[in-house]
Amino acid sequence: MGFDERDSWARLRFAIIGPLLAAPPEQGELQDALRALAARRWRHPSTGEDVSFGVSTLERWYYAAKHAARDPVGALRAKARTDAGRHRRLSQCLREALLSQYREHRGWSVQLHYDNLGAQVAEDAALGPLPSYATVRRYYLAQGLRKVKAPRRTTPGMERAERHLQAREVRSYELAHVHALWHADGHVGSRRVLDEAGRWRPAVLIGVLDDASRLACHVQWYHAEQARTFVHALSQALQKHGLPRALMTDNGSAETAVEVTQGLTHLGIVHQRTLPYSAYQNAKQESFWGRVEGRLMAMLEGVEPLTLHALNDATLAWCEREYNRAEHGELGCAPLTRAMAGPDVSRECPDARTLRHAFRADITRKQRRSDGTCTVAGVRFEVPARYRHLRTLRLRHARWDSASVDLIDPNTGDAVAALYPLNKQRNAEFARRALTPIAGAQRGAEHEHERTTTPEMAPLLKRLMAEYAATGLPPAYIPFDDTDPQDNDS
Repeated sequence: MGFDERDSWARLRFAIIGPLLAAPPEQGELQDALRALAARRWRHPSTGEDVSFGVSTLERWYYAAKHAARDPVGALRAKARTDAGRHRRLSQCLREALLSQYREHRGWSVQLHYDNLGAQVAEDAALGPLPSYATVRRYYLAQGLRKVKAPRRTTPGMERAERHLQAREVRSYELAHVHALWHADGHVGSRRVLDEAGRWRPAVLIGVLDDASRLACHVQWYHAEQARTFVHALSQALQKHGLPRALMTDNGSAETAVEVTQGLTHLGIVHQRTLPYSAYQNAKQESFWGRVEGRLMAMLEGVEPLTLHALNDATLAWCEREYNRAEHGELGCAPLTRAMAGPDVSRECPDARTLRHAFRADITRKQRRSDGTCTVAGVRFEVPARYRHLRTLRLRHARWDSASVDLIDPNTGDAVAALYPLNKQRNAEFARRALTPIAGAQRGAEHEHERTTTPEMAPLLKRLMAEYAATGLPPAYIPFDDTDPQDNDS
């Protein structure tokens, strides 16, 4: 019997004998009052059927409640069993067998586990008698076991997520400061859109939400979720609301691209990633997708054909005029109201050029000494002549923006020069510029006139020859006489 059931019985018992406590019978009249109550019918608290109670039972309840002045209802509550939760009918061997069986076959139902335990007991009597299915099921649930659908394939990330879920509790959270944490993710829409070439293509919504206020900082549809589109959407959110302190994403290829991770580092934004196969860690974003499909996409059912441009127009209007201004169930106010109330910990967003250049990757390339170029993503770039002495170049670029490549100072990380694609036709039309001497070469040229006209032997060779002469050995070679007539071929 659970606590709720025991509590229901306690309230029924108190309702029966309560009038006797409110108006105690005169001496010698208690038994008549109890017989009158025993003759009545009462409703069973669990089944709802009519039930009656004996005089002795009612008398026991009366004195229990009378002597418990502080909590008469608690005195009428049935006591919990002393062996509750011990599962004494399930032997230790059967418990271990069930747990071992569950570790091997987590996708089995309780009934299937029970049937296989029966088969083991039939083969090995030492396991003990098999109790009822209800007993096994109670133990199964008491241990926190649950049926888990077996995946088609197991990956290390899936195993790591499962271990984390078993070792750590799952709790809802909400940050106290606006723009302290943003959530960003992509969602494949339920409808395809028609592109300019007349093809039906999928539509992917990239959204950025604030954790504290649930404010939709920016949402936009694209044909694919790539690093390029993710940066495009995120940059607009940054320009609208400033730089947050942290950004949470999943482990998709777009969100973990080197341009994204290094860009967030350059902007001073902590990148927090969820565990693989752990969508619950980004549940606020998942809840937002439900609103998108349940309201926005439902209102677009009659729009045919639906283009990406029309979908984005409708999405921005719905987001700004309804979602951000409608009362949020958990917040008790609109996301926009919560965001404006603060406290706000965002920082000022840099200008568009700085923001665009932040989301790039640092790479290294070798400079071709023959023509002063390097190759990036299959495109050759000209290196300024003043850096012709550098053998290894540290560059910064984005894969989708081949026209923007900067040469980086490896010591400070600052951009020192912009590299432009090689233009052979333009180089053929103009005369070559004079080279500016490099610092070391310039100093060598300044002392060129100081060189002696009769160069001397190198100091090391002088020392070696002196050491050889000090040995007293003759030169270990035989001189050759070119005037010997025997060696004249003519």
